[in-house]
Amino acid sequence: MFARLTPVVKNLLLVNIALLLIPSILNIDLGELFGLRYVFAESFAPYQFITYMFLHANFGHLLGNMFALFIFGPMLERFWGAQRFFLFYMVTGVGAGLLYGIVDFVEMQQLESAAQAYIANPNYEAFNSFINNHASYAFEQWYDFIDAFGENPDSQQYISSSIQRVQEVVRFQGNMPLVGASGAVFGILFAFGFLFPNTQLMLLIPPIPIKAKYLVTFYGLYELYAGIQRAPGDNVAHWAHLGGMLIAFILLKIWQDKRNNFY
Repeated sequence: MFARLTPVVKNLLLVNIALLLIPSILNIDLGELFGLRYVFAESFAPYQFITYMFLHANFGHLLGNMFALFIFGPMLERFWGAQRFFLFYMVTGVGAGLLYGIVDFVEMQQLESAAQAYIANPNYEAFNSFINNHASYAFEQWYDFIDAFGENPDSQQYISSSIQRVQEVVRFQGNMPLVGASGAVFGILFAFGFLFPNTQLMLLIPPIPIKAKYLVTFYGLYELYAGIQRAPGDNVAHWAHLGGMLIAFILLKIWQDKRNNFY
C-alpha cells in the first residue's frame, strides 16, 4: 500500500506525524508558538502563516488530514511533478491561512465592538445575550454565575465580574491558534476533482461510489454553509478550507492545464 507514495507526499506525511509525536513525547506545545494567531494578538508572527499547516491538535485531526493527503496527493504529484506539487501544497496552505486571517479579523472586530458596547452599559440581559451570541461554549461552565447574576442584576460585584468575563472571552478568542493542514488538503481535494472529475471514488461511510467532481462540490457547499451558519461550539476552520479550495482554483487557472488531457 505504501509503495504508491510519492517523494513529496511521503516527506509531508513524515514531517506532520513527527511534529505531533515528538512534542507529545517531550511535553512541548508547539501550537502556542507556531499556530496561526489573530493578526493583532501579542503572540502573532508572520511565519505562522507557514508553520500552522504542519501542526495538528491531536491524532484524530492529524489522521483525517494525512489520510486525504495519502489518497489524493500521489496522483497529483505524478501528474505535476514533485516541484509543482510542493509549490501547490504550500501556496494553498498559506492562502488558506490568509483567508482565515481576514475572516478572523472581521469576527474579532465584531467581538471587540460587542464587548465595548457591553462594558459601556453592563446589565444581566446584555450579558446573557453576549454569551449566547459570542461565547456559547462558556454558557454551561458559567451557568451558576449567570443564574446568580439574574437574581442580583443590580449587584456591583456581579456587574464587575461580568465585565471581567466579557474581557476574558475577547482574550480567549484572540489567542486561539489555528493549526492543521486542512487548507492545503482541501486545495488538493479541489485539484483532484478539477483535474480528474470523472474518477470514481469509494466513500467509507456510506460505502458507495461517487465521482470526484461531485465529492468536491459537496464538500465545497458544505464548508460554505457551515462557515456562514457557524454552529455554537464549532471550532472547525471552515473558511480556511474554503480558502484552500479558492487558491487551488486560482492556481489551476493560472497554470492553464489542458482539460482535454484529463479523465
